[in-house]
Amino acid sequence: MTVTLPAPRPLPEIAAHVDNELAALDARIDWLLALSPIHNDLLWQSFEASGRSAIPELHYPDLPLDLAATRERLHALPVQEVESSLLSALLSEKQRELERQLELIRLRGSRGFINASLDLFGGVEPTLLALAREIMESVPPGAPLPADAGIDEVLQAVNDELAWYRRIAPDLDCEVVVDPDLGSLMMVSHGRFYVDANIRLPRARIQPLVQHEIGTHVLTRHNGGRQPLKQLQVGLAHYDPLQEGLGVLAEYLAGYLPGERLQVLAARVIACDMAIHGKDVPEIFDLLHRVHGMATDDAFDVAVRARRGGGLTKDAVYLRGLRDLIDYLHEDGDLAALYIGKFALTHLVVLEQLIEQGWAVPAQMLPRCLSDAAARQRLQECRSRPVQQLFHKEPCA
Repeated sequence: MTVTLPAPRPLPEIAAHVDNELAALDARIDWLLALSPIHNDLLWQSFEASGRSAIPELHYPDLPLDLAATRERLHALPVQEVESSLLSALLSEKQRELERQLELIRLRGSRGFINASLDLFGGVEPTLLALAREIMESVPPGAPLPADAGIDEVLQAVNDELAWYRRIAPDLDCEVVVDPDLGSLMMVSHGRFYVDANIRLPRARIQPLVQHEIGTHVLTRHNGGRQPLKQLQVGLAHYDPLQEGLGVLAEYLAGYLPGERLQVLAARVIACDMAIHGKDVPEIFDLLHRVHGMATDDAFDVAVRARRGGGLTKDAVYLRGLRDLIDYLHEDGDLAALYIGKFALTHLVVLEQLIEQGWAVPAQMLPRCLSDAAARQRLQECRSRPVQQLFHKEPCA
């Protein structure tokens, strides 16, 4: 699906300079990879050997980033001199977020990390924790399916999807990286699509995950790259919840969001809450596996993710973002408006002002799955169903 775009208006000189600098700094501050543990197979082996009672210290990639120099460059930006108060507010907000990300990296592995994470991502509010517990108690798992697909089939689906979008937008930029020590099945970071070299998953889950990563993260980055304001490509401050909500929604629209996937999102909220209160991997794993019946690999992955860096609360944004997105759809919100770039739902009013002033234009492309009649019908279902009912017992035909 494509949209004919009006010609955008260039940013004023100082705003453009600050915007470009913030985008360049955003690309350098890869906090997600900096907080992704390495040697994950050895972690599990050690945890299993201990009788699932202890875990070794987490290790992370080396940091090529000079934190002090990067912070100095960030603070030197003339944000207060930006010609438009509207643009200045957005750029100041992003500047503060990047400062918090640097602090998150600096405090990696220290006692102060959890406070930095709470400052950047927030904690777990009672209503979100209640929703997570309800999902864990009431949502059934999907039909058992064999992990019958590996890296070759995944790469074929990824390349086919990218080829489809590039027929519409030949300049769509997305490098595919096969990583033998990723720690996730697949992910997008700074426009690169990473996939685990050892990936095994049910064939029915390939397309939903491809729609999550490419139909959401890659697509919104591309649409954002067509905007005068580069922050819509790299992400305005606090864009994560909406991005992840759209990603999970894409899995549902693609026809297979199994109950255990929704449970994983709920488990991440519970794990984040436990990490905030000082619980470590063994206690989190025990609750998820023994009490809630999660599979060992899922329970261990969720527990380790929650303890990254010393307690990373980012994982609560997946369920929070989905909940807030579904509330937006219940109020007849326009889904197409959410693909202009990467931003928070709270930025929608600001985006309307940017469009009025010519500093933003509608999305060039919408997700491929929205061209499918069955997906559009599922979207209608989402406009009336609560989050805890958004799952499939088996793949849709």
